[in-house]
Amino acid sequence: MKKILEIQNLTKVYSIGSLFSRSKITAVENVSFYIKPSEIFTLAGESGCGKTTTAKIILGFEEPTSGKILFEDNPISIKKGKRYHFLKKVQAVFQNPFESFNPLLTVDDIFFETIYNYRVTTNKEEAIKLIDEKLKVVGLTFDDIHGRYPSELSGGQLQRASIARSLLIDPSVLITDEPVSMVDASLRMSIVNLFAKLKSQIGLSVIYITHDLATAYYVSDRIAIMFRGNIVEMGPVDEVLIRPKHPYTKLLRESIPEADPQKKWDKEITITDVEYEEYLRQGCKFAGRCPVAMEICKKEVPKEILVDDVLVKCHMYDKNFE
Repeated sequence: MKKILEIQNLTKVYSIGSLFSRSKITAVENVSFYIKPSEIFTLAGESGCGKTTTAKIILGFEEPTSGKILFEDNPISIKKGKRYHFLKKVQAVFQNPFESFNPLLTVDDIFFETIYNYRVTTNKEEAIKLIDEKLKVVGLTFDDIHGRYPSELSGGQLQRASIARSLLIDPSVLITDEPVSMVDASLRMSIVNLFAKLKSQIGLSVIYITHDLATAYYVSDRIAIMFRGNIVEMGPVDEVLIRPKHPYTKLLRESIPEADPQKKWDKEITITDVEYEEYLRQGCKFAGRCPVAMEICKKEVPKEILVDDVLVKCHMYDKNFE
């Protein structure tokens, strides 16, 4: 099985508090997953679960405390100066498209800047042709953005332009962090459909980071559910969301309507605010809320166990504790 991008035991520890009263929070804890060519892989969970921190580490915005990132089986350096080839092959689309574009530049100038920075071409006619080609993939044209500032486009148009800009250098992987949370509900599915189109038509792999399990179910091939820095369940999207095994996944699953590709879902998942106690808790991070927690859950970190092609991090499935 070919893995285009693989994350191995990624960990990120932050120190919080004052100089005289500091504690450490493990925002990402031994996270491992991979993405195959032409696949949409989702990292899902409530706010504060560690999914965005994971993306920032992959993209080089944060340095990991430990762990490895492999691209096409080659280790990736954490040093920015040595990540040029990697960042040319792994591009990102962020939550707020208005923060992704310099408001003082026209959108087409920003596209030209990207082309010249990555040395795609120095010929303006070729650049315009390339920009128009990528914009047409997302349902726009060069004329739609020519001479217009980011503030003159709608949020949906600008998010599509952001995706088109990421495609200028023909990446292999697109990391999308909550890409539909700030666009109108009527546009969410069109952008999600665009990711499916890019996967099928140009073979793009997508890491889709979201709290929205409805769109995740609609578009994903595989999904990983995160809680307090840990992946608690991971596998084919149908197995994980239709037949969830981890108590936390079941709780999330109950927060949305019946998973149906034809349905749209506009509400955010809300359970509780991020609690430092859960990050600092020994054993299973979910033990304090879990309706089936055992004594062992409060003391020992559960192992990853394979159940019906799904990795589940839960003592319930460990035969040693039956």
